[in-house]
Amino acid sequence: MRLVLRILGTWLIGLALILLVIDGTKSLAANELVFTVFGEAWAKIHRPSQQAVSSFFESRFFADLLRVVFQNILTYPAFAVLGVPGIVLALMGRRPRRERFLRQEQI
Repeated sequence: MRLVLRILGTWLIGLALILLVIDGTKSLAANELVFTVFGEAWAKIHRPSQQAVSSFFESRFFADLLRVVFQNILTYPAFAVLGVPGIVLALMGRRPRRERFLRQEQI
């Protein structure tokens, strides 16, 4: 399971870095900060899936809350929406650290 989490996290971080480079290039060309909104990026890739997720959330119990959260997520920068979960998944997939205590003479 850790391997799957690490691979998925690494892919999401990679996609976030690609989107960050694209935004950086657009920012250099426009001489101002330009961020690609996640909703626009998703719509460029596959608009029907975005509409399907929206209609799926509308059929759930907390439809109003889910609609508001979904609309807010669509307004965030695309690199952040993919990068933050990628970092979290990569950290969840790492091996647990074992504390090793050394005596003062061993240092």
